[in-house]
Amino acid sequence: MKSHPQSYIYETLSLYGAYKQVPVQIHLPGLKLKLFPPVVMTASHSDSLVVLFGATAGAYGAKLGSDERELILLVWQVVDLHSKKVGTLHKSLVKADNLDLSDQCREVSALTPEGLSKAEPLDRVLQQFSQLVSSDLKVLGRSSYTLCSDGQLLIRQVLHPETSKKNLLLSDCFYSFYDLRKEFRSCYPSSAAGKDQTIKTMAEYLGLGTDEAEEDFGVWQVKTMVAIIFSMLSEGGNHVFTEPETVKHKYETGPCKSETVDSETVIRARGLPWQSSDQDIARFFKGLNIAKGGVALCLNSQGRRNGEALVRFVNSEQRDLALERHKHHMGSRYIEVYKATGEEFLKIAGGTSNEVAQFLSKENQVIIRMRGLPFTATQEDVLGFLGPECPVTGGKEGLLFVKYPDGRPTGDAFVLFSCEEYAQSALKKHKEILGKRYIELFRSTAAEVQQVLNRYMSTPLIPTLPTPIIPVIPPPYTIATGSVRDCVRLRGLPYTAGIDDILEFMGDATGDIKPHGVHMVLNQQGRPSGDAFIQMKSADKAFMVAQKCHKKMMKDRYVEVFQCSGEEMNFVLMGGTLNRSGLSPPPCKLPCLSPPAYAAFQTAAVIPAEAALYQPQALLPTTRTPQASAAAPPAVTYYPAQAAQLYMNYTAYYPSPPVSPTTVGYIAAPPGAVAAAATATHTPILPQPGALVRMQGLPYNTGMKEILSFFQGYQLQADSILMLYNFNGQPSGKALVTFPSLDLAKKAVAEKNGQLLGSRYVELYLV
Repeated sequence: MKSHPQSYIYETLSLYGAYKQVPVQIHLPGLKLKLFPPVVMTASHSDSLVVLFGATAGAYGAKLGSDERELILLVWQVVDLHSKKVGTLHKSLVKADNLDLSDQCREVSALTPEGLSKAEPLDRVLQQFSQLVSSDLKVLGRSSYTLCSDGQLLIRQVLHPETSKKNLLLSDCFYSFYDLRKEFRSCYPSSAAGKDQTIKTMAEYLGLGTDEAEEDFGVWQVKTMVAIIFSMLSEGGNHVFTEPETVKHKYETGPCKSETVDSETVIRARGLPWQSSDQDIARFFKGLNIAKGGVALCLNSQGRRNGEALVRFVNSEQRDLALERHKHHMGSRYIEVYKATGEEFLKIAGGTSNEVAQFLSKENQVIIRMRGLPFTATQEDVLGFLGPECPVTGGKEGLLFVKYPDGRPTGDAFVLFSCEEYAQSALKKHKEILGKRYIELFRSTAAEVQQVLNRYMSTPLIPTLPTPIIPVIPPPYTIATGSVRDCVRLRGLPYTAGIDDILEFMGDATGDIKPHGVHMVLNQQGRPSGDAFIQMKSADKAFMVAQKCHKKMMKDRYVEVFQCSGEEMNFVLMGGTLNRSGLSPPPCKLPCLSPPAYAAFQTAAVIPAEAALYQPQALLPTTRTPQASAAAPPAVTYYPAQAAQLYMNYTAYYPSPPVSPTTVGYIAAPPGAVAAAATATHTPILPQPGALVRMQGLPYNTGMKEILSFFQGYQLQADSILMLYNFNGQPSGKALVTFPSLDLAKKAVAEKNGQLLGSRYVELYLV
C-alpha cells in the first residue's frame, strides 16, 4: 500500500489516550471523516474487542438505518481486554450506489459525493476489514474477537439489511456483538437506561475529559468508546463481557405452539408481493430475530394471500426496531409496518389440529403449497408428478391433502421438503400438467397450512340461511347515491397500484376527495381489476379531475378518468357493469371489493357465507300504487350455497395512521334495525311496472340507441333497457327490456321476433 498525505492512523499510547498521529498506509481516498455510533467486537472468549463505528448517507444517531440509506463510512480498532492494548485505528470510506448525501450527513460528516466516488464498494471494504482485523490480532497475540456496538443500529439496521439486499455474505463475526450501552448499564446500574445513553453521556458519567471538537467525527467516538471500555474493566467493577447479543443466521419455520403471544412482539406488514414467502419476509427483516414460526401470511376469503403478514419477534426490542422499517422496500415495493396484537397473530397462526400438528412436527422443513389438483388425485399421483428429483420428506407422510369436512377434496395440498434445493426443484414444476389440469406451486408456511385447514374444515356441510346483516359504518361515510355526477371512475390502473399511488396520481385534487372516498374494485379472484372509483366533494371537482387526469400516466400505463354519478358507482360496486353502452345488472357471482384499510370501529364479524343481493324478481317489480310501494319490504333475498359471497367496500382512511389496520366487519342486525329496513322506502333497479322481454342474438356492437330504434313506436325509454355482459366485461349479445304493459310486450314479441337488427336475426322471449 502507498502512503497518502490525507489519511491517518492513530495509535493509543496510554489508557485514556494521548493519541499519536502518524502517517497512514491508505486503504481509501483521503478526506476527514465524520462517523456514526461505533461498534465494539469482542472475541468469542471475550479476550479481544473490535470497536466499530459507521455512518450512512442519511440519518444518524437514534434514526440510523431507518431511511434505508447506504453505508458510507466504517471506523474500527482492536482492543485486547487482558493486556489493555489496542491495535491500529482504521477508517474506510464506502462507495454507495447512490451518492446523494442528506443535508444532515453533509453537515456532520463533511463528506462529499466526489470523495466517496473514489472509495471502494462495500464488499471490498468488508474484505479489507477482515484482513486488517486479523493482522491486528496477530500483532496483539490474539486469534478471536466478538463485536460490541454503541447500540443495536449499525449491526441490525444497517449492515445486515444492506448486505442482504446486495446479496453479500457477512462473516460470522457480525452475528454476535456486545451492545456497549447495555454493558455500561450492567456495570453502572445507577446510570441512565440503555436507550437514553449516548457515547457522550457515558463519557460524562465517567468524567472522561475528551473534547469532541478536537477529533474527526467517528475517530472521537471510537477513542471515547475504547476509554469507556477500559474504565469498565479497571474501575472497581472489573466488568466481564460474557453474554453477547446474537443475530439469527436463518429463520426457523414451525407451528405456533404458544397459547398466548405478547402483543409487544407482533407487527403487521402490508403491501407484500402476493408471491412472497415467509423466507422473503424474514429477509426483509434481516438482522432482527423473528421467533420460531413467527411469520404468518394472511389469506383472503378465497384462501389466497392478501399481501399482509403478521410477524412475531423474540422480544419487544426487536419489534420496535422492526417498526423503524416502515416503508422500506422489498424489491420495487415499499412495505408498511404497523403494530399488531398477540390475539391477531394467534387467529392466523394458532388453532393447530392434530392432523396439522403431526404434519408440521418435522422440524426445519420447507413447505410447498399445491393448488388446482384433480379431485381424483392420489398420494401416488402427487409423488409421481414431483418425481425423484424432488423427494418428499417421509414419502406419503410428507403430503397433506386439504379436504372439506365430508372428506371431499378441495384441490389443495401441502408438501414437505427437507432442504431448499428440493423445494426449488419442485417450484420449477409450477403450471405443469397433472391429469388434465395445470398445477400451481407456491412456497408456504406453517401458519398458512393452519389457516387453509381451519378455513375448509369450518365450512358447514349444509348451508343455513344467514342472519340478516347491516353494514356497520358511521352515517357520515355511507357510499354516495343519486344522479349527481360527483364521482370519477379510474380505468386501466396498473395492477400493482394502491391507494397511495392513486392519491399521488390525483395530485392537488386529493384535498377534494370525500372521507372514505377511494374504492378499489377487485375481480372474482380477489385481485385488482384495474378499476377504482373516487367520490369527490362536488360535481365541479369531479369534472375538473376528469379533465385534468384523463389519460395521465401512472407508472408505465395511462389511466382513463371518467366523471360518473354515485348511482353508477354503486351499481358497479355491487357487481354490475358500466360502459358506454349502458348498465348491466350484477351477475350472481359478485366481484370482490377491497376491504377498508382502517376501520373506525372494531367488532366481531358475523359474515354470511353465501348471499346474493339481487333476486330474479327484482329485475321486474310488480305493478303497485305509490302507497303500496312505500310499505313494501326491500326486494332482497339470501340464497344458499350456489349463490355468491357478498362483499361490500367501504374503502380507506388516508393518510395511513401509524396503528395496526383492521378490517370492517358486519354484525347481526338487531330486530329493530331489520324492522326499520323492512319499512324503509326502496328504489328497485328498474322502477317501471310492466313486462320483461329478453333479447338474444344481438350484434356485439349494439347499444341502447339501436335497441330503441328496433322497438320504435313501443313507448320505451333508455332506462328500460339493460345490456348484459359476461364476466370479462364483454357484451354477451343479450339484453333485458321492460315494456309499459304485458299486452305491449306480447305485441312486440309477436311482431319483432326473428327480425334483423344490423346483420343478425334477433330472438325475443317473454320472461
